[in-house]
Amino acid sequence: MISPNNKLPKIVSALILSALFSGCATVPGERDPRDPWEPMNRAVFKFNETVDKAVLKPAAKAYRVVTPRFVRVGVTNFFSNIYDVSVFINDAFQGKGERAAAGFGRVVINSTFGLGGLIDVAGAAGNRKQNEDFGQTLGWYGVGPGPYWTLPLLGPSTVRDAGGRVVDTFLTPTTYLINHLDLSLSLSAIEAVNQRSRLLDTEKVLDEAGAVDRYSFLRDAFLQRREVLIYDGNPPKNKDGDEEIIFDDEVEAGKAPAPKK
Repeated sequence: MISPNNKLPKIVSALILSALFSGCATVPGERDPRDPWEPMNRAVFKFNETVDKAVLKPAAKAYRVVTPRFVRVGVTNFFSNIYDVSVFINDAFQGKGERAAAGFGRVVINSTFGLGGLIDVAGAAGNRKQNEDFGQTLGWYGVGPGPYWTLPLLGPSTVRDAGGRVVDTFLTPTTYLINHLDLSLSLSAIEAVNQRSRLLDTEKVLDEAGAVDRYSFLRDAFLQRREVLIYDGNPPKNKDGDEEIIFDDEVEAGKAPAPKK
């Protein structure tokens, strides 16, 4: 499942615009060392794009047309509240006690006073949503991302984050609806369409940008965003003042420090 994030479209848009003005991190025609499986990833990316154009995108457009905005916001809040359980647990795993407590409070407040999470009462009171998952927890403790990996239907990931998804699945309450398969599948379908509808405007920014290589453009934006999230908005800088991506082999070889706690 795609974890909902209320700020996702804005973050992706910002990354796209940033890349437009600063240039992509990868030189056209040059193999990116972060993406050793590029031929396979591109094939999966093409498959995902085909499925998206044939199924998800049309469904998302229809959903936006027939569903009032306040309903879409409620649906987004509902799924966001479900995933907040995983968020505060991962904050606890990382030793971020205050953030974990705040996240737990969000779930309690929104699940009760927010009508099961449909209304972000906690956010309105100043307890803003955090963004944590087990992939970030692994990164927090110095585990490198490993190769970039495009997952079928799920999209951009890394080896570390793909493993993190498995753990997060067991931290998500809806996972335990296994005895109610119809309900579980219905919730998954609604979540996917709702999430895709929220990316329609962001996709316009990318389309209008006229990116030469959509695959590498989205890959670089994804990897940059993940690095920012792992370091809570303060990734390490290289000597030129740019964000520095640290790899496992560099840490093991003593060429780069592990992420600071």
